[in-house]
Amino acid sequence: MSLSGQVAVVTGASRGIGRAIALKLSGEGAALVVTATSIESAQKTADEIIAAGGKALALKVDVSVTEEVEGLFKEAVAAFGKVDILVNNAGITKDGLLLRMKDADWDQVLDINLKGAFTCTREAAKLMSKARYGRIVNITSVVGEMGNPGQANYCASKAGMIGLTKSVARELARRNVTVNAVAPGFIETDMTEALGEKAREALQEQIPLGRLGASEDIACAVSYLVSAGASYVTGQVLSVNGGMYM
Repeated sequence: MSLSGQVAVVTGASRGIGRAIALKLSGEGAALVVTATSIESAQKTADEIIAAGGKALALKVDVSVTEEVEGLFKEAVAAFGKVDILVNNAGITKDGLLLRMKDADWDQVLDINLKGAFTCTREAAKLMSKARYGRIVNITSVVGEMGNPGQANYCASKAGMIGLTKSVARELARRNVTVNAVAPGFIETDMTEALGEKAREALQEQIPLGRLGASEDIACAVSYLVSAGASYVTGQVLSVNGGMYM
């Protein structure tokens, strides 16, 4: 499972799932490029990696802006010489019922969650295709598969990531580039921590394992998909949800 000598880009890596993924891949030997919408947030994760003996570069990137994504990969190559792994984790929510949802709320969620994944994947694919090696993992969601009231924009963006994953996997397979997705269920995050006890109990009742997942559960799934052990796995969606909708 060693990633020694490899270079990984993780978007949205300032906290939660993105941070856990960055720390996990670094712990397995990869050099990390971590991004967030503020340099202070990205640097915090990079500092954790460096303090643990790893290599990391922090960058402020808005993945919905093509020029910033292009700059991200140029800086990654300038710092480390290549990009072997891309994890598209950056995402936001702008929840609201369909009849009240504003165009701006729809556009912003799709631009960051889906367009951002597309643009990062396109730039990474240029490098990986030339190198004839690469691993791309998109962080989608259980609600991208089953839907959720009040999240039409978010669910559409996450469902779109699944379609993106499967299509690009077919395009890049001949270049020895695998493209997969991880679909987290309900994970312990800042959002779920703010829920009341009754709301948390209601969530847990939907999960056969009887608990919310941890960010590290998602990081371990990503670690597998970018490893040599998953070299024959592509175009797949790995659901990490405690058995929901079994």
